[in-house]
Amino acid sequence: MSGLRSPAPLAVPVPTSTVTSPCTNICRIHAPTGWCEGCARSIPEITVWSKADDATRLDILARLPERREQLAEHGIFIA
Repeated sequence: MSGLRSPAPLAVPVPTSTVTSPCTNICRIHAPTGWCEGCARSIPEITVWSKADDATRLDILARLPERREQLAEHGIFIA
């Protein structure tokens, strides 16, 4: 078996997206709501973002305006 190599593992392509992340680099979870104080996403939403397709990302983004309002009512400023 000299000179024989195992084939390289297949790379799993990362989805390309035109939907940009709402991340503001203020990464703190607001304990009462479970949402990030910077972007208003939940931990599962943050975790899935890099693998999500555009439809999933748009669904997540659609939830954020109401959450930002709720965070503001809790005294959390969201830029």
